[in-house]
Amino acid sequence: MPTARLGHHQVHYELSGEAGRPVITFVNGLTQNAGLWRSYAEHFVPRGWRVLAYDMLGQGRSSKPVIDIPLAAHAELLDQLLGLLEIERTHLVSISFGGIVGLDFAIRFGRRLHSLAAMSTYAELTPQLELLGAVMLQGLAEVGLPYLQSMLYPMNMSSAWIAANRERIPAMKRAGYIGNDAYAMQNLMESFAGFEPLTPGLHAIEVPTLIMNGEFDFFTPRECHEVIRREVRNSRLLIIQRAYHAFTLEMPAVTMRQLEVFFGQVQAGTWQGDQSVWIAADDPAAEVQWLPCAGDWMRAVQVGPAAEPAAARKAPPTAPTARRAR
Repeated sequence: MPTARLGHHQVHYELSGEAGRPVITFVNGLTQNAGLWRSYAEHFVPRGWRVLAYDMLGQGRSSKPVIDIPLAAHAELLDQLLGLLEIERTHLVSISFGGIVGLDFAIRFGRRLHSLAAMSTYAELTPQLELLGAVMLQGLAEVGLPYLQSMLYPMNMSSAWIAANRERIPAMKRAGYIGNDAYAMQNLMESFAGFEPLTPGLHAIEVPTLIMNGEFDFFTPRECHEVIRREVRNSRLLIIQRAYHAFTLEMPAVTMRQLEVFFGQVQAGTWQGDQSVWIAADDPAAEVQWLPCAGDWMRAVQVGPAAEPAAARKAPPTAPTARRAR
């Protein structure tokens, strides 16, 4: 497994695909590691892409400093890693904690990006999210990593996934204990103590930006993604049906297909960043993958066409607008 020496730290990374191909870089969520993106590499590399995944500081096989990992350091580290690997520009896919890093990177290092996919994330702490984060940090500090792992499964995954994988969850938790350091994880979470909202800088993001939010994500709900959609002019918001927070793990085929559509539009020059809202098909093989979202996308109860937002009314009149896209 390759390791890069960047300053005082070692960063583990996995790079697949032939040199010269367009690069997709994946940025982990808080407790994830580079290995969780291997199925994505197996999907995209045969289709002509190069795929980079890496462990941020405090994760997986990268250095785990137990003090002083400022939030801004993660975007700077990615910039250094891309430079070391001689990757001039990349498509950046980021989720949850990594989504914050992705937004920060796009604001400060946008010259390195072809596009940005920001999934299950936020640019500022809502009061609800702030309290959730405080409870998670308290559980990690006072009880330990096993407690945090136990808390995250029902927060991240659906009941259907938990029921289907109940027997595997203990082994998955043990793998998480091995791959994570409790003190480094605590420091990662404490970096939010002085978190300054990224919202004032979002207008600086000019690259095509796909914002992806699970329909039932109560950890980073629609209000978090609405802030990003509203401030990033070259963006679209895509709602993943029946999905919770960690839909990249629970629904990989659906996620890969949506990313594939997005990258294809960017590469072909047909992307339209009009701040509109769409619903993703829940069948990766469906002919039509993105359906315009009618009604008020901020509500769970639809209130009819009278309250239909302007962005939805601009959608092509021939496109289906069914609530469930199959």
